Amino acid sequence: MQIKTSVVEFPTRMRPHIALATRDIDRSVEFYTQLFGQAPTKRRSDYAKFEVHEPPINLSLNLAPEVVEPRFPAHFGIQVKSTAEVLAARVRMMSAGHAVRDEEAVTCCYAVQDKVWITDPDGHPWEVFVVTEAESEVHSRAPADATQPVVASPCCAKP
Repeated sequence: MQIKTSVVEFPTRMRPHIALATRDIDRSVEFYTQLFGQAPTKRRSDYAKFEVHEPPINLSLNLAPEVVEPRFPAHFGIQVKSTAEVLAARVRMMSAGHAVRDEEAVTCCYAVQDKVWITDPDGHPWEVFVVTEAESEVHSRAPADATQPVVASPCCAKP
């Protein structure tokens, strides 16, 4: 293989790429435009690509009308540095008409987190979260002051 340099610039040494099948490209583009706070960098009638610097990700959407609701992966997430950023994502997504589920001080994956959950038009769950305590003795626990019934988070659900 001949050594070549990328013609696409991005600020990190590497970034993850996720390709998702979608039944409705327009609805998915609207969802991800709100989630990432930017329009796609490439758009065709059956394809869209988001090259996002923050968080660094290359996400492509591919039209596949026959796709059924996903079973795996369990979910996707965007880790942020503060609860203010979680709340900003919440407001942005709710303002665009998306249902949002809040989790505050929830223990998940052996850490305490504040997060919001949003589901894209094809059923892919996304969390925007901040880790407020890095270590916990248990994998999953609802907050002690929970006033609503606890619904198991996709990160804690067993396949």
